[in-house]
Amino acid sequence: MDWFIEYYNGSGLMIKVKGKIFEKRSLQHIQIFETVDFGKMLVLDGKIQLTERDEAFYHEMLVHPAMLMHENPSKVLVIGGGDGGAVREVLKHDPDEVLMVEIDKDVIEACRKFVGIDRGALEDKRVSVINEDGVEFVRNADEHFDVIVVDGTDPNPVSQSLVSREFYSHCGRISDYFVTQSQSPFIQREYFEAILRNAQFENRRIYIGFVPTYPLGLWSYLMGSNKRKIELNVERIRDRFEERRIETVYYTPEVHVASFSLPKWLEDVVRRF
Repeated sequence: MDWFIEYYNGSGLMIKVKGKIFEKRSLQHIQIFETVDFGKMLVLDGKIQLTERDEAFYHEMLVHPAMLMHENPSKVLVIGGGDGGAVREVLKHDPDEVLMVEIDKDVIEACRKFVGIDRGALEDKRVSVINEDGVEFVRNADEHFDVIVVDGTDPNPVSQSLVSREFYSHCGRISDYFVTQSQSPFIQREYFEAILRNAQFENRRIYIGFVPTYPLGLWSYLMGSNKRKIELNVERIRDRFEERRIETVYYTPEVHVASFSLPKWLEDVVRRF
């Protein structure tokens, strides 16, 4: 037995591991571990991306609020998300077409072979996968998406462009609703504020959730739209949730609405941007 330790700003998380299943250095340093208590764990450039035990906490909260905001999310773009968890959740809404743009094909291949949280989603006939830089894709896109979901890593040389003002501007141009994970506003304040500064949608809301194996547990998400309002109607959300027969581990319509109620310290941060 050994310990994997992720450090962040004077703190860290220790997870006991049985061993390393896979490792490769390509665009990113990819590691997959078998842990004692959390199942398989994907690590990119030293940062935990998911564990089997709590990945649904993250993927459900990333995907369902925006998908349920839309009355008919038939065409969806997922940027990043090479592990397949976001696509898995998107497919629960029975869209006609899902396009995943992931720059690192090695992540997709490693997760398919050694993790498998997509549960066959990436093999679904409605899903197309393109290995391309997300910024380049949206810059050149002339098609419209009902929802864009950005499942990026902590900003690194590969993903840094996914927190740029140009990227968000293009996403707003080609989508009804946009959503991205926006890091920990508590322990990763610099990352969080960079996203707030650059993601200038006409309508924008921050919401939060709990992911135990992410930095100190508190995680945030940003939803934006230049075309639609972001309305928190729990009855409408519940009706759509039930009509689409969505099964979840963490997400509920009530959690959806509650997640947009921010503590005062976080409201104060958001108001500055």
